[in-house]
Amino acid sequence: MAEKLVVLSDMWGIKKGLWITSYFGYLQQYYNIQFYDIQQLATLDIPVQTEENVHNAFVEGGIDVAVAHLLKRETKPVRVLAFSTGGTIAWKAGLKGWPMKSLTAISATRIRLETARPDCDLDLIYGEYDMFKPGLHWANDLGVDIKVIPNFGHELYSDEKIIDEVCMNMLHKVTKTAV
Repeated sequence: MAEKLVVLSDMWGIKKGLWITSYFGYLQQYYNIQFYDIQQLATLDIPVQTEENVHNAFVEGGIDVAVAHLLKRETKPVRVLAFSTGGTIAWKAGLKGWPMKSLTAISATRIRLETARPDCDLDLIYGEYDMFKPGLHWANDLGVDIKVIPNFGHELYSDEKIIDEVCMNMLHKVTKTAV
């Protein structure tokens, strides 16, 4: 039986997320994947999908709603792959007791505001030019390592080179052999 992997989208969900299929292409043969569009998880209804409107909807309660729904739907230990705001939702759910075996969070926004970390293996990945990446002081205070990829910004998770690298690392963990 394949190990379960919960995947949390970025704030756009499936609306702008064709890149997510590349992750599934790599990972679906080794993981039983449960995908969540975080706009749906947060039950957001945003008629005009601008970056500002979507961001505000998450900050003004959507993140908390998504965390609550995630905690109800997922009760067994899982591995998690999350992007941008999805990483924030996973982080906060982990702090509320979601039993994550590991969290691979790419460009997780708003975790830089957290003062505690989930109790699981963490892979935090950011682009060098991501204005939302936590600082070194924050990482040291929480005892986490941040991998910074040179010459990339916030949406590095949609780049094929990064998708390949992240998936190979995740496959290595599940197969316990060099991939």
